[in-house]
Amino acid sequence: MSRRVAALGMVALAASLAACGGSDDSNSNAGATATLAVLETTDLHFNVRSYDYFKLAEDKSYGFERTATLVRAARKEFANTLLVDNGDTIQGTALADYEATINPIGCTQQLSMYKAMGALGFDAGTLGNHEFNYGLPFLNQVLGGGLEVDGVDAGKKCAGAGFPMVLANVTSNKTNKPLVQPYTVLERTMVAKGADGKEVKLPIKIGVIGFTTPGIMSWDKRYLEGKVTTQGAVETANKYVPELRAKGADIVIALLHGGMDSAAYSPTMENPGLYLSKVAGIDAMVMGHQHGVFPDTAVTPSFNMPGVDHKAGTVNGVPAVMASSWGKSLGVVQLALQWDGAKWVVNKSASKSELRNTQSKNAAGATVTVEADPAIAPLIETQHQAAIQYVKTPIGQTDFRMSTLFADVGDPGAIQIVNQAQQAYVAAYLKASLPQYAQLPVLSVSAPFKSGFQGGADYTDVAVGPLAINNAADLYLYPNTVYAVKVNGGDIKNWLEAAAKRFNQIDPAKTTEQQLISTFPGYNFDMFTTADVQYEIDVTQPVGSRIKNLTYLGKPIDVAQEFVIATNNYRATSGKSFIDKLDGSGTIWASPDANRDVVIDYIRKNPAVTRVANGAAKSWRFAKATVAGPVVFSSGANALSVAQAGGLANVSLLAADDGSGKGTSKYAIDLSK
Repeated sequence: MSRRVAALGMVALAASLAACGGSDDSNSNAGATATLAVLETTDLHFNVRSYDYFKLAEDKSYGFERTATLVRAARKEFANTLLVDNGDTIQGTALADYEATINPIGCTQQLSMYKAMGALGFDAGTLGNHEFNYGLPFLNQVLGGGLEVDGVDAGKKCAGAGFPMVLANVTSNKTNKPLVQPYTVLERTMVAKGADGKEVKLPIKIGVIGFTTPGIMSWDKRYLEGKVTTQGAVETANKYVPELRAKGADIVIALLHGGMDSAAYSPTMENPGLYLSKVAGIDAMVMGHQHGVFPDTAVTPSFNMPGVDHKAGTVNGVPAVMASSWGKSLGVVQLALQWDGAKWVVNKSASKSELRNTQSKNAAGATVTVEADPAIAPLIETQHQAAIQYVKTPIGQTDFRMSTLFADVGDPGAIQIVNQAQQAYVAAYLKASLPQYAQLPVLSVSAPFKSGFQGGADYTDVAVGPLAINNAADLYLYPNTVYAVKVNGGDIKNWLEAAAKRFNQIDPAKTTEQQLISTFPGYNFDMFTTADVQYEIDVTQPVGSRIKNLTYLGKPIDVAQEFVIATNNYRATSGKSFIDKLDGSGTIWASPDANRDVVIDYIRKNPAVTRVANGAAKSWRFAKATVAGPVVFSSGANALSVAQAGGLANVSLLAADDGSGKGTSKYAIDLSK
């Protein structure tokens, strides 16, 4: 707990004691007004520094050290602030992996991410799905102990996060109680303006409640199955918000590690923000998980749904924010409060929400970047340098540039080696340990995990020459584990049909420009990269009717033939939208090993990586089509040579700057070739 927070708590206590002593100041101050600025960070993903451990270079477009500067500026601007973190905080960089699995921190050592956050004195936080990636014993340690759940030493007393964590919708099967306290009531003192215009100080009780996405039960099944259970956000809020009010909370802030989805509500819903906002008694809501922005000032904003008001910054009338990811934005909800003589009441119509970004454009169109808070970097320098040395460990060399710059249009350059590693790993295990499946063909799918979503630098891009651990980590971005699923030929076709949602439907008769790539995430664009499997994607056809001429070993695939597919735990357990068997029911082996480590091990065993052997096997191509107008897509700036080296002769550069402001170029693809 920071000195600032502790001091506020003492002031609040003094104020409450004064009231108990018979003072009628509170009543006489009826009509006093104040603004409480709720400041949100979300999906920091352990980006303490503005540093890319894959590229071993500074990247000023993100980093908590810059968000910290925005926090300090907001505290100077507003007399009353509440700083909260919305989860997905302890995983996401090589530094995170280093402290969790490579050289695990000791019980007395605070996680570097939390150490940096300590410099800002966070008031509260919740857990995202990625908090569970390293297992419950590690989570117990970094939160300071106290998790009453099977397999964990709840009595362990460790350094902890330094601020209270709340999580209402995950219960321990051992105790049938919340794994982490469901909520907290923070007692603070508000600097307010009395009806006479003079400054007054009045106590406030702020209720903070947290929710995470129920998807944790699928994504980290190996750690959580049989140990914890999730509940729906709405049901849980209806249970606990009245409790918070009964304990005297003047206002209630919901920390939702989830976003918004217009689908019908269900208790397992990943992004229930639209529905949580309707729960009586919630005064403000911070969101995350989707790495999106709310409110969105774009001409065509995201989350264009009934009840969502970007101008007002409200969801069904409730002030709300979603502050992007990686520390690129600070969410600010300005809650307008009025003292009724006994408690604070929120004036929602006078409240407003906004995002403050670490990067923006000035009047001349140039990018302006917020300076890093100088207090942050020194706090973690030792660990930062240790992580850099770890990722520099050499494991092989490559004779070609391995990238996902043109994976969307057919270059397997950074995908094939992942598939090769997964396939070899699963095939060896089946032969040794699951002989009943050893006769089935083993195939592998992977996707371009970095495909430009975050901008022009958000692509896997490994230079010719030495390969180190950081390069392998770039080839496989996430801390997933390898899973093997049993499917048939019909399932494979349906799986590929789902993956082909990556593309918009192209109208051959349209003479104006058409965008090839849809909003379907690149990390869901699963693909084969082997000569054994061949297929075409016809983007002129509607979703579900795009996979043509699917063959296995040169013959049309037998819909009844069985296969084993190497994939990851995320897809194998939560990919039901692809095929039913990807709800976990098709899994025949849930390995304990990370896909990333499997790739690293494969390169160590096969250190001479070549285009011919590891980056040229195209399983798919676009079905030929003659289109009247240009079909375009964006990718990294001025990278046409990468497409040409990958054998994509039908790609051309249209504009070095595609106008998006993301540092990407505009390319065209000729579908007739």
